[in-house]
Amino acid sequence: MTEVQKFASGSPEERAELVIGLTRAGCATRRRKTYVDAGVRLWLGGVHLLIRALGFGRVLRLLSLAAPGYARADLPSAEELGRLKRAVQSHSSRSWFVNGDCKSEAVTAFVLLRRCGLQAVLHVGVREHPFALHAWTVSGGLCIPDADPRGHAFTPVLSIDCGGC
Repeated sequence: MTEVQKFASGSPEERAELVIGLTRAGCATRRRKTYVDAGVRLWLGGVHLLIRALGFGRVLRLLSLAAPGYARADLPSAEELGRLKRAVQSHSSRSWFVNGDCKSEAVTAFVLLRRCGLQAVLHVGVREHPFALHAWTVSGGLCIPDADPRGHAFTPVLSIDCGGC
């Protein structure tokens, strides 16, 4: 709070000093942080391992630690979202460990998008006949993984949009 007061009532030199400090800390950059392909693979494997060890419910409660509850005002580009979706799904399908697990894919996409400061919503849905559960993350109108795999519609029963809040 003191930094905000300093910025509002401070001299131009003090404002410049604060902006330079925020920029050096990576908080006030024009370019958002991007994920690298190897990072997607590591996050996917780690999330899958956590889900297997702790259970999906506990991992959802831990999201507030890994996925910040803030979002930037600008929207992600379709190209950026498509690149993340391809990376998550290709690493998931090529991994004998993860092997296309929708929960791991959805949580990984949610965490990576939120760590970039982008708006994302994690959904968990259910289908009655035959009974099945499915998880997906929505950002900028794109679902990671698809919200209705193989044409089956899932009704969302849980939605998380602020880092596990």
